[in-house]
Amino acid sequence: MTTTSPRPVAGTDERLRAALAPRTRPERPGPLAASLVFGWRALLKIKHVPEQLFDVTAFPVIFLLMFTYLFGGALSGSTSEYLQYVLPGILVMTVTMITMYTGMTLNADVSRGVFDRFRSLPVWRPAVLAGALLGDAVRYTLASMIVVVLGVLLGFRPEGGVVGVLLAVALLVVFSYSLSWIWTTLGLSLRTPNSVVNVSMMIMFPATFLTNIFVDPETMPWWLNAFVSVNPVTHLVTAVRGLMHGTVTAAQVGWVFLACGVLVAVFAPLAMYLYGGKE
Repeated sequence: MTTTSPRPVAGTDERLRAALAPRTRPERPGPLAASLVFGWRALLKIKHVPEQLFDVTAFPVIFLLMFTYLFGGALSGSTSEYLQYVLPGILVMTVTMITMYTGMTLNADVSRGVFDRFRSLPVWRPAVLAGALLGDAVRYTLASMIVVVLGVLLGFRPEGGVVGVLLAVALLVVFSYSLSWIWTTLGLSLRTPNSVVNVSMMIMFPATFLTNIFVDPETMPWWLNAFVSVNPVTHLVTAVRGLMHGTVTAAQVGWVFLACGVLVAVFAPLAMYLYGGKE
C-alpha cells in the first residue's frame, strides 16, 4: 500500500517561521506593576463572587445601628450625642474586623495550589502578597464610606469637616493594611481557612472591645485602663476621632504610624519567609 501525505496548508510554513523567529522578550514587570496586577486579581474575585461584599456592606450598618441605639441612651443620655462619640470608634472596629478575611482568602488560595503557580512566574515575589493586600484596601475604603454616609444620615456632624474625615479614613486604611500582615502570616501558617478565622477572632475580639471605642477609659478599673492605654487600636481610635472632630495632635497620629511600622517590620518578613517555604 502506498500512503499519501496531506498537502501542506498554504501559509503554514510562513506562520511557523514567524512563530519560531527570535523576538525581543518583554520587559520584566517592576514591583509596583506586579503588585497592581495581583491587586486587580483580588478585585476580580469580588466581581465573580459578590457575596464577599456582605461583610463590607452589612456589618457596618449592623454595628452602627446596634451600638448607637442600644447603648446611646444609657451611656450618654442621648443617641444623637453618643453618635458623635461612637461613630469614629465603630468605623475603626468595622474596618479592622474586616481585615481578618485577608488571611482566610490567602489560606484558601494556598490550599488550592494557586500560589504554586504564582511562585513559578518571573515577577517580584512579594507582589503576590502585597497585591492581595492592596485589593483588600479597596474593601476597607468602601466599608469606611458606608459608615460615614450612614452616620451623616443619622445625624453625625464631624467638626473637622470633609478634610478631617478623608484624613481619618486614609489613616485607618494605612493601619488596616499594616494589620493585615498579621492575618497574612496566619493564613500561610495554619491549615484551614476556618482555623485562620477562629484564631484571628480570638485576637481581634479583645483588641477591639478593650479600647476607647464605646466608653472613656477613665471610667475603667486601673488594671483594665493600663491595657487599654497601650492597645494600638486605642491610639488609632483617638487619632481618627481627633481628625474627624478637629482636635487631633501630632503625637496621636505619630503613635499610629509607629504601630504601623512595627506591624510591617515584624510580620511582613515573617509572612514572606512562610510564603517562600510553601513548596
